[in-house]
Order: sequence, then structure tokens, then C-alpha cells
Amino acid sequence: MRNTTLGKNGPVVGRVGLGTMGMSFGYDPHGWDDDASVEVIQRALDLGVNLIDTADVYGPFTNEELVGRALKGRRDEVVLSTKGGLVVDENGLGLNGRPEHLSAAVDASLQRLGVDHIDLYFLHRVDPAVPLEESWGALAEQVKAGKIRALGLSAVTVEQVRAAEAVYEVAAVESEASLFTRDAFADVLPYTVERGIAFLPFSPLGRGLLTGAFSKPADLPKDDWRSTQPRFTEEAFTHNKAIVDAVAAVAERHDATTAQVALAWLLTKGEYVVPIPGTKTERYLVQNAQAAAVDLTAQDIAELDALPEPMGAPEA
Repeated sequence: MRNTTLGKNGPVVGRVGLGTMGMSFGYDPHGWDDDASVEVIQRALDLGVNLIDTADVYGPFTNEELVGRALKGRRDEVVLSTKGGLVVDENGLGLNGRPEHLSAAVDASLQRLGVDHIDLYFLHRVDPAVPLEESWGALAEQVKAGKIRALGLSAVTVEQVRAAEAVYEVAAVESEASLFTRDAFADVLPYTVERGIAFLPFSPLGRGLLTGAFSKPADLPKDDWRSTQPRFTEEAFTHNKAIVDAVAAVAERHDATTAQVALAWLLTKGEYVVPIPGTKTERYLVQNAQAAAVDLTAQDIAELDALPEPMGAPEA
């Protein structure tokens, strides 16, 4: 595994990380298997995939326990990332960026993960009802208390990153980014490159479309939440499948998979870009890790950059 650092001041991490949301939240609930997921996380560490990303709301609240179970005895091998600021109630997902909530959320995450500190803690979403400076200041206090090593922001604008930086250092930014979701490439990613901030693309495989695993929307399990998304309608899928086919043509030149090329393309966008694809299987974990060794040519990158815009906006 090729390595980088988590931003200009961060720890060493593999160029590809592992997102664990799908192991117990969203996607196909019939595919959840805690024992198998523990093995996948442990195998990730064996491969040098040492950035493991979770969140308190995944499960909800069970995903951190799963990750903690997988990391027992191997804490020093992992750069552990989690998130807080989303809540679950009878109305579904909501926001809570109040300082007292975030302070309690950090303590709860530490307990569920079974660790004494968190390497990277993200404000999962900015709560418009609470000044960002207050939320960020509360998390900075948790850093000073030794509970967190570094802070990150998820799904934010450049203006929000600047506002947070005025209070405390922003070590990383998470944004949905892929060949299918390119909004961040216009401003957020360039800003992180300029500032030496780590950029973690989530859903880097277009929520599964860039794996080439789906030939039609009906291939999704009925309970899979993606089946309700605009990009998975019949019309959008036909358009988007043509993009996947173009990626496959590049992949064929490298004896690689479409997913590997999609990840390798992201790696060309910055020294501190670390995609966090999720998977529940060792097969895809290994393939994703090997994407770090795919060296795209200038022609490959130009072809991928020029791909048409996908149809169907993602949901946050």
C-alpha cells in the first residue's frame, strides 16, 4: 500500500481507507454480518488500509461497537475516524450541533469504540441552528482534553471551512466525490489542496455504480435505500451506465477494474486525497486497496476528466 499523510500535519495513512457505514447502516440490510465485517476490518489493517472511518449515527450506534470489536489488540495500527452531530429520532435523521450534545457524543463514541482517544473526529453535518464557531469550539475543547487528536468537517462549503479555521485547525474535510459527484472539485478540493488539509471522498464509487456490479436498477435489493435515489431511476441509469462503460475502457488498458480506475483517478487530485470506499467483502477490499498501485497516464486522466455529467443528483 502506498502511503501519504492525513494532511500536512497528520499521521501516515494508506492512500485508500475503509468506510464502514454499509456494514450496519443503509444499503442492503440483508447483507449485514458482524463477524464477516470484523474480519474485513482486520484484513484491511493487514493490507495497510489503516484509516478506518465510522460514525456514531451508523446503525444507529452499533457501527462504532463493531469497529471497536475489530480493533481490539490492534489500536496502534489504525488511524481511527468517527463523526458526531447527527441524531436519530422518530422523525428520522436530524442535526444537533449544540456544544453540550457534541461533548456527550464524543464520550459516547469513546465508550462504544473502546478507546481512550479518537484520531480524527468529524462534525458530521453543520447544524444551521447553531453557529459553526460554537460547535467547532466545543470540539476543540475535546482536543485540548486529550480525547481527540484532530478535527474534520463533513459536507461543507469553503466558507464554512474558513469559519472553522478561525477557531481551530481543520485537519480534514469529507465530501461526496467521485466521477459521479464532482461538485467538490470546483472549490472545496482546491481549497484543501491549497491549505494542506486532508480530503476524504466518501461514496467514491458513485454509491456502487462505478463498481460495474449493476446492469439495471432492478439489480438492487428491494430494501436497499439507493433504489429511491434519482441516479438509480431507469432513465438516469441508462445514461450513467454509458459513463461506467467509458471507465471500463480505461480499466481494460491497465488490467484493472472500473472501481480501481475510479479510485486511482481520485488519487490524482491531490497528495492528501484519501478515498474511503466501503465494502463488506474481502474481495472488494483487496481490489480497492490495489487501486493505489494503478498509475493512470495523462491521457487516461484527461479522458476521465472529460466524461459527461451524470444524471440524477445524489442525496446527502
